[in-house]
Amino acid sequence: MVPTLLIVSSALFSLGVYGVLTRRNAIALLLSIELILNAASLNFAVFSRLYGQAQGQAFALFVIALAACEAAVGLAIIIALYRTAKTVLADQVTLLRG
Repeated sequence: MVPTLLIVSSALFSLGVYGVLTRRNAIALLLSIELILNAASLNFAVFSRLYGQAQGQAFALFVIALAACEAAVGLAIIIALYRTAKTVLADQVTLLRG
């Protein structure tokens, strides 16, 4: 059971890294970061169950809360960016350049 969950976690992490490196859309970037955070949370839960300690599950809950906050703040930034730049493509945004 544990090796299959670790394979699923590594696949989620790989898909997340691939999405971060290849996507141009800011919303797709946020979704890819969520995949990476979910992979880390799954690793925490698996190793917590493997070693019989509750700290991993506590960290997994913390990661879930962090992902929810990141999604809310990230979407707010994307909405503000769309209102000013009229695009959500990450490589076309030049608002922060001096």
